[in-house]
Amino acid sequence: MNIVLSTAFVLCWSSGFIGAKLGAGSAAAVTILMWRFLPPAITLAVIAGVRRATWHHLGRRDLARQVVIGVLSQSGYLFTVYYAIQLGVSSGTTALIDGVQPLVAGALAGPLLHQYVSRVQWLGLCLGLGGVVVVTLADAAVGAKVAWWAYLIPFLGMLSLVAATFLESRSRVRVAPAMSLTVHCATSGAVFTALAVSAGAAKPPLEPSFWAAITWLVLLSTFGGYGLYWLILNRSGTTQVNTLMFLMAPVTAVWGALMFGEPFGAQTALGLAIGLTAVVVVRRGATSSTKAQVRQAGE
Repeated sequence: MNIVLSTAFVLCWSSGFIGAKLGAGSAAAVTILMWRFLPPAITLAVIAGVRRATWHHLGRRDLARQVVIGVLSQSGYLFTVYYAIQLGVSSGTTALIDGVQPLVAGALAGPLLHQYVSRVQWLGLCLGLGGVVVVTLADAAVGAKVAWWAYLIPFLGMLSLVAATFLESRSRVRVAPAMSLTVHCATSGAVFTALAVSAGAAKPPLEPSFWAAITWLVLLSTFGGYGLYWLILNRSGTTQVNTLMFLMAPVTAVWGALMFGEPFGAQTALGLAIGLTAVVVVRRGATSSTKAQVRQAGE
């Protein structure tokens, strides 16, 4: 089941970069994001109203924490991704920059969460970074002319998602993924609606391509990507869920090649293989460290 969930998560999360490119030519970033989150926010709010009894244990402080997590993990993270793509940064490059996240999260997991990161896991994290670099160099070789500062924007989004991950991990109250997704979508829907209305960009275009992109983003990226992110985070922990982020860039590169004809050569394929190897190494490292802790406890 973990393999199935991990595979589904990688595909759904990568779909967000593709969906952003699908809608980039038809509307502004805030317009796309507003209509991406309004439908799921309304749908989830209705479901939450029907299942009102499941919310009684979520206090105001926990609810406020989930609102902040939603602002960081969705509003802040996604706005930077969409804005960077609209400035000309390719979907593959944006995913590559976000691929640095596992190293940042891994470096902070020990001091902030008191989670043990083994040497084998560190080896896997560094190996994953190597895969990201390989694909980055391949992408840069055919990159278009883009302002240098545009490449810094996805870094801000990556840091925003890391902050959300740690804020969730430090919470003493475990919130069900369905509940957290409801709060996050409602928060992002409110944030992006306010931004779109203030910018005079709330009216959606009539092009079918826009609504095709919105449908893609709502079903695959929002419900699939974010729902699975918090589910795997609760089940497997910060290090393992963030290791899967190494696969986003190569998978996005493959997807972009198939859908948009973006170049995909031997160097990109090598980066994908390295990323897959990194995930295997980190998972084995987690299993080995768990067995070692069990042996120590028995002694």
